[in-house]
Amino acid sequence: MKHGKKYVEAAKLVDRTTQYEVADAVALVKKTAVAKFDETVEAHVRLGVDGRHADQQVRGAVVLPHGTGKQVRVLVFAKGDKLTEAEQGGADHVGGEELIPKIQNDGWFEFDVVVATPDMMGVVGRLGRVLGPKGLMPNPKAGTVTMDVAKAVEDIKAGKIEYRLDKANIIHCPIGRTSFTEEQLTENLDTLMEALVKAKPASAKGQYFRSVTIANTMGPGIKVSPVKYA
Repeated sequence: MKHGKKYVEAAKLVDRTTQYEVADAVALVKKTAVAKFDETVEAHVRLGVDGRHADQQVRGAVVLPHGTGKQVRVLVFAKGDKLTEAEQGGADHVGGEELIPKIQNDGWFEFDVVVATPDMMGVVGRLGRVLGPKGLMPNPKAGTVTMDVAKAVEDIKAGKIEYRLDKANIIHCPIGRTSFTEEQLTENLDTLMEALVKAKPASAKGQYFRSVTIANTMGPGIKVSPVKYA
């Protein structure tokens, strides 16, 4: 893969063989930001688990103290009083069964997170084929299937992110923007890592954090020493 001149220059600042201390890695992720837009900073954490086994799944959600820097659009499936609660909590879209054809047939996806009350999961389940591949299906572990819809919406708007293993046993999560201060990015990364420590399956053996890498949208990966979190 051929990289542009700016990427090549940024990559020269990073030693691929070094695991940087958290503070140094965060400073580098800001230094290597060369795009004209405010880039997202992501953490990629490879875990020493095997997600093919149900007892080694790592999934949940955590509220980042400084948010992600992104305006998140929330859709809530509910009925009755819960629709009003969701609206008052700041939901961008609320509704029920009438939204199914809009999403299924019209390809309407003007939302980033879906929240549902438990009694609506039968309805939402019909959207599994379209929401599932996009990672948008509500899930109790992520706090997106709940009767407390107002709190769920408020948390998401405040910077709640969901984490889950991909097929290679890696967690990919946004932890802010390159415009954030080093302290904000560090606190967000620390919060995510602490959540992953708490989510460690009892059956996980050996080294839990195999590798931790942070990167901005257009920049190189920067390896982070996981010692602080072990």
